[in-house]
Amino acid sequence: MKHRAMWLTIIVAVIVAMSLGVAAGQEFKPSKQIEAVVHTGPGGGSDLLARAIAELLQKEKLISQRMQVVNKPGGGPAVAMSYLAEKKGETHTIGFFTGIWVTNPLTTAEATVTVKDLTPIVRLVLEPAVIAVKADSPYKNMKDFIEAAKKSPNQLRQSGGSITSRDNLMRLLIQKATGTQWTFISFPSGGERLSNLLGGHVQMMVIEPQEAGEQIRAGNLRVIASLTEKRLAALPNVPTLKEQGIDIPLIPQARGVLAPPGVPREVVQYWEGLFERFSKAPSWQQYVEQNQFEDGFLKGPPLTKFFDDLTVQMRDILKEAGAKVVR
Repeated sequence: MKHRAMWLTIIVAVIVAMSLGVAAGQEFKPSKQIEAVVHTGPGGGSDLLARAIAELLQKEKLISQRMQVVNKPGGGPAVAMSYLAEKKGETHTIGFFTGIWVTNPLTTAEATVTVKDLTPIVRLVLEPAVIAVKADSPYKNMKDFIEAAKKSPNQLRQSGGSITSRDNLMRLLIQKATGTQWTFISFPSGGERLSNLLGGHVQMMVIEPQEAGEQIRAGNLRVIASLTEKRLAALPNVPTLKEQGIDIPLIPQARGVLAPPGVPREVVQYWEGLFERFSKAPSWQQYVEQNQFEDGFLKGPPLTKFFDDLTVQMRDILKEAGAKVVR
């Protein structure tokens, strides 16, 4: 009987402890301003997305504290990732990741932080890309651009982000498939990349519909190829790269949220729950549709598996593109 009573006491204690743990998770709510770290400067894709999410979270009344976007450009995502890693255990800081947070450490020996060192929260969307030129450009399609690049090797210019960004990797893959060469010019912010295209200083840009939408609608940009499996619903007259005879691997672009390392489980559960509710909000679903995103919500073990699979996939694509892989 004594042993039975002892075991009953232990079981009750475990149940109470578990209940307290659940309660603690339910009780966490941000009590001060939230830092939302992005690796781009103002006007970049991550910057635009983070600011839109901050605004929509307030609109949907899902969060009571202000979310302040903090721009940490430099070294691709390296500065932002290091900043997030240094915030170990910080419960009021999150970061908005893209695929470059996976690819950059694969090619940069100096990179000290990988996504494995951070805390996964959610994947929100998958994002397509297009190839755009100025509206008055002589290039009506990719064939025109490729022929011009063959006639004048390394004379045409493409604006983009870091050398491990999707912008540059797509350039390397297209060049390898077509036997062409043109120059890649890296700019720290999306605004600079776009303004150099509009100003005629570069001739082409790989860009997300979210960044290009306003300029496309205003008639300032012409989209000459869609970097997707199927034509985009908003651009039904724009053929895919494959339709234009260039059959290369497509590079996935995922966007989502990470937290610093060492964040308590109840905080992770709070952010997971918040963004899961947000993913179902009408204003967010409208934003996703308008910007040609694809809903890609993941959390927990499926998100961890996504990062593992993406790392393998991007390592293969980097090698295919001729980039040096260091890890």
